[in-house]
Amino acid sequence: MTGTMADSAGPADSAEAADAAAAAASIRLAVARIARRLRQAHRVGDLTLSEVSVLSRLSRYGADSPGSLAELERVRPQAMASTLGALEERGLVSREPDASDGRRALIAVTDAGRKVLVDRRSESVQRLTEALDGEFTSAERQRLLAVVPLLDRLAERL
Repeated sequence: MTGTMADSAGPADSAEAADAAAAAASIRLAVARIARRLRQAHRVGDLTLSEVSVLSRLSRYGADSPGSLAELERVRPQAMASTLGALEERGLVSREPDASDGRRALIAVTDAGRKVLVDRRSESVQRLTEALDGEFTSAERQRLLAVVPLLDRLAERL
């Protein structure tokens, strides 16, 4: 058997791949537009997406090391150091030595960091609520809600 899977792909496989690519492009565009519009509503000088992501992760899962955070966020350690430095400077995270390994630091979200997250979520949720309430029927909101588990699963696979 010298051929590859691509060599043996039939017309149905090509159509499915094209459908998947079209779906991917449409989903990417819609999600990017939603995220951009929500970001635009936040104040100038607000947190970057990377900073929000790190704060959210620390708030949800607890303290973690900079190296682990870099790996989980899929960024270079240098980029994570910059993100953590900005958060630490604003008092949104704290750095403590790891009790089990003194060479390692653990980063934790502070009360101020939690408050920033709550305020941000409240602002974004309010904007989404207004749009959903004003522009979508109850049936349309239910259809959107039914898709959320699929979007979560997609996010986990990226």
